[in-house]
Amino acid sequence: MAALRTVEDVFADYSGRRQGILTALTADVDRFYQECDPDRENLCLYGNPDSTWEVDLPAEEVPPEMPEPALGINFARDGMQKKDWLSLVAVHSDTWLLAVAFYNGARLNREGRERLFELINEQPTCYEVVSGRASRDVARPKKRGAPGQPARPAGLGAPAKNPRPMHPSASSRRHRDDEDDEEDEDEEEELPPTRLTEAEYADGEGDPCPNCGRVYRTGEFWIACDFCDTWYDGKCVQMTPQKAQRMGKWRCPACDRRQLG
Repeated sequence: MAALRTVEDVFADYSGRRQGILTALTADVDRFYQECDPDRENLCLYGNPDSTWEVDLPAEEVPPEMPEPALGINFARDGMQKKDWLSLVAVHSDTWLLAVAFYNGARLNREGRERLFELINEQPTCYEVVSGRASRDVARPKKRGAPGQPARPAGLGAPAKNPRPMHPSASSRRHRDDEDDEEDEDEEEELPPTRLTEAEYADGEGDPCPNCGRVYRTGEFWIACDFCDTWYDGKCVQMTPQKAQRMGKWRCPACDRRQLG
């Protein structure tokens, strides 16, 4: 495996592996449960950098190339309540994810390691998601309201009082003509992020980012994909209000993968 030399590279690897594990423990839980047959040999749950997951035997080489997940998760499957077993797997998976992240970040300096931990710590753990302490719907992207309804983050009820910061181009971008694209860059950078009114948009407090799992907090900058209408944490996708103001349509990581596939 090629060395990951920057904080961003290590965090992207962590986020992909974490998303794969959360998919196994939430969206694909029935398939994951079946694959963890107690009659098989010692099995491990692997999250892959491309957000996929697999249940497989541990690496044969000793010592392994990189930290290995908890061994034999399948043996406890039938001896515990299903939710307790999934929570246990989630706890061990969190431990493995941290081990892999700091194994990959071994070449980082002190500031880099601190930044890496900050990025990781901003997200709910797999255990928090699986046990219900954080929103469980991290593995599957959501769409906004149905046609004819106010556009707001999926999973919310009636609009709340505080409007949610939106992608600066998510409303104005769709209504500006070609002449707007030729405006001076300096003027665009001074424009504040556009906000929808109370009637148009709900707060969204507690919504998870589909890419990193970090939940939305009022006042933060998030961005909506122009192709699937899914909302993402701006920090997670390396997006700022100024950068979003200058760009055209933005495609989220999930849509990028679908396009490449």
